Amino acid sequence: MKTSELREMTSAELETKLQSLKEELFNLRFQLAINQLDNPMRISAVKKDIARVQTVIRQNELSEQAEA
Repeated sequence: MKTSELREMTSAELETKLQSLKEELFNLRFQLAINQLDNPMRISAVKKDIARVQTVIRQNELSEQAEA
């Protein structure tokens, strides 16, 4: 997922996306523990996506504070 796509989302959409990514990460870790994970690189990709979403959320919070 690209950062430009995330910046176009509303804060509610970002929160929903963050929750779904966290659930996906949990499921991937569970699959890894029971040796059913096909692509272990997906874990690091999901972690990076989570970080991107959290960064955009924080940037939005800071820009709202600066406007007020």
